Amino acid sequence: MNKAVEINKDDVSAQPVLSRTIVLVGLMGAGKSCIGRRLAQRLNVSFVDADTEIEQAAGCTVAEIFEKYGEAAFRDGERRVMVRLLQGTPTILAAGGGAFMDAETRRLIREHAVSVWLRADLDTLTARTKGRGHRPLLNGADPRETLAKLMDVRYPVYAEADIAVDTGADNPNVTCTRVIEALVERSDVRVQPAAGSP
Repeated sequence: MNKAVEINKDDVSAQPVLSRTIVLVGLMGAGKSCIGRRLAQRLNVSFVDADTEIEQAAGCTVAEIFEKYGEAAFRDGERRVMVRLLQGTPTILAAGGGAFMDAETRRLIREHAVSVWLRADLDTLTARTKGRGHRPLLNGADPRETLAKLMDVRYPVYAEADIAVDTGADNPNVTCTRVIEALVERSDVRVQPAAGSP
């Protein structure tokens, strides 16, 4: 297994560093937050959830933004937040499910980050989002049908991501390792030598 995947927290020479921010994209339920937090811990960088940043900036939840101002206003705020986050130090950034659908946001991600699509099948997404009322797009209609329609529209665009990693019934740590291996292969994760080492 690649050295960068087997991280020894006590060995500074084994600490991988990111060359660019890693943006996780995918539908709700794909595991962007779950996998993102594990990636950040294993790569010793910060984890940022774009939706959380949007909520802090707006002073209300994503669901409330949708209800009060509509999806267009949310996407506008989302774009501004993404611009700010992409200009910061390299981190693991979980993007909202619709962020990558915006052509301008996609261009910014391509210029400033590496995009990783967490690809999940319909059964996985349905199971993971069942009974969770904080997802505005799934409230009201049949969630499975809504997810299927979103997959039809979004998956061809998500396929433009730099990396695609399947996520499903596997343990999140397995998926996390797959992402790291793909990043190492692209040289987006590298091992930083210890100070003074040859």
